[in-house]
Amino acid sequence: MFSKREGEQKQGEFWIERSRVSKPKSQGFYSKLNEHLAEMDFARQVWALCAPAYCEESRGGRPGIDPVVYLKMLMVGFFENLRSERAIAARCEDSLSVRAFLGYGLEESTPDHSSLSVIRQRLGPEIYQGVFEVVLAALKAHGFFRGLHLGIDSSVIEANASLRNLVHRNTEEAYWEYVKELAAKEGVDPQDEGAVRRFDKKRPGRRTSNQEWKNPHDPQAKVGRTKDGACDMIYKPEHVTDLENGAIVQVEILEGDHPDTKALSERVACAVEVVNRIVANERDGVVRSLTADKGYFAIEEIAQIQEFDIRTVIGDAHAARRRKEALSAPLRKALHRAACAVKSQSGKALLRKRGMHLERSFEHVLDEGGLRRATLQGTENLTKRHKIAAACFNLSLLMRTLLGVGTPKQWMAGVYNLLQALIAYLCGTPLRFRSLYARSRTLILVFSNPFRIPTAP
Repeated sequence: MFSKREGEQKQGEFWIERSRVSKPKSQGFYSKLNEHLAEMDFARQVWALCAPAYCEESRGGRPGIDPVVYLKMLMVGFFENLRSERAIAARCEDSLSVRAFLGYGLEESTPDHSSLSVIRQRLGPEIYQGVFEVVLAALKAHGFFRGLHLGIDSSVIEANASLRNLVHRNTEEAYWEYVKELAAKEGVDPQDEGAVRRFDKKRPGRRTSNQEWKNPHDPQAKVGRTKDGACDMIYKPEHVTDLENGAIVQVEILEGDHPDTKALSERVACAVEVVNRIVANERDGVVRSLTADKGYFAIEEIAQIQEFDIRTVIGDAHAARRRKEALSAPLRKALHRAACAVKSQSGKALLRKRGMHLERSFEHVLDEGGLRRATLQGTENLTKRHKIAAACFNLSLLMRTLLGVGTPKQWMAGVYNLLQALIAYLCGTPLRFRSLYARSRTLILVFSNPFRIPTAP
């Protein structure tokens, strides 16, 4: 029935090699992030920082993991809201876009969580600080950072430690056994953990002092109040931000009972050194003001900060009482300058900016970046992870300014927002498009979340 056409060639093989298949050019978030990293010469600068930590000659073992890949995996952890190194390793293994971002093929094995731990211990804190300053220098190169007005504030991180593991510093008695004994004396069943926990919260004279109790698993974690008001083991992260664009300038992880006023001038001096290293122009590199809340007010520390020709915009909660104190002439002068700065219009504007930018930095780094609850122990390990998260936050500011999006979620929501704006524009005024707008809105809601049934508009 069917005759073979003359000159017809025989069909070739159905299967072809993967290398011969043309790869489409990716336009996702991570591809754009790779472009920005290549623009700032990120790989070369990272290798220059990490060279002392790596041996040049091979000793016959398996090849080491590129530190650039390690830092990119930490970036993925920040952008994907992943708390632990296990979750980061699993995400990098499963996602195709993340594999392309790291430079791994489909059949290549990505680094596991144990490799991330080894590299974290190998790289010193100065390397993480150098990587943080590389991103900050990229902000300066695009004109988004000057460092004229700084703000400082602290928050709370829940430590990877439990109150039940507390022991007395002198007697080595376990805290939970101590509470059980008290509960038994008051007629509470010591085997009922819920009843013992309720008794511990309501018992009179309850004291969980850091001077009496310690956690042997994480001695640097201290007892304190978390964000929701509960009593737990905590750390205190402290951010110094640029109040012009919200970029993080300096990051410190302090112990949970560390006062905000202790060594404030030293921490401010470190932030000023970072600004002076990044900003080449001496005129722009001079920090002009420091803004903080009332918890940072200490007249001695403020006087030392003002010696650097830095204006302090810090409110005094005990101003009336402090006027009656016998202060020296320099301290009295510093107190007067601080009070005038807070009452001025420029000072009030800086206080508003401080609240906006610092709260946003903590929201993105701790809550959105998955660092509100720590999976590591010790101030050094937390500082390393936190510095990379702060660098990612600054990098997201750069991408948001240049591209309009700073996270993968914002990138994925771009099409949805574009369609919604287009439909709103087309169906805003003409009455004949109202039914079309209703149906289109329903379709958009369904495709954006197929498990949600939209209501009638």
